[in-house]
Amino acid sequence: MGDVFKALADPTRRKILDELKERDGQTLFEMCGRLASKYQLGSSRQAISQHFDVLEAAGLVESRRQGRYKFHHLNTAPLESIARRWLTEPEQHP
Repeated sequence: MGDVFKALADPTRRKILDELKERDGQTLFEMCGRLASKYQLGSSRQAISQHFDVLEAAGLVESRRQGRYKFHHLNTAPLESIARRWLTEPEQHP
C-alpha cells in the first residue's frame, strides 16, 4: 500500500494516470507528447519512463510489449483495494 501512496504523491505521475484514464494503452512516446502539449511538461522520455517504473511497481500501471512498442495500461485494482480497506475496516485508535 505504501508503494501506491508514494506513486500518487508525485504530480507528474498523477497526470500520467489521468492521461491513461482518458486514453488507455499509450506508448512512452505518446505519453510524452500528451504531457508536453496538455500540461507544458518538458520532461525527458527517460524521466517519464522512470515515472512509469514507479507506477508499475505500485501496480497502478501494467505494460505489454507488442513488437518494438510497449503499451501502458491503467490498473485501478490497487486503488479499489485501498478504498475497500478504508471503508470496511474499523478505525484503529492507539
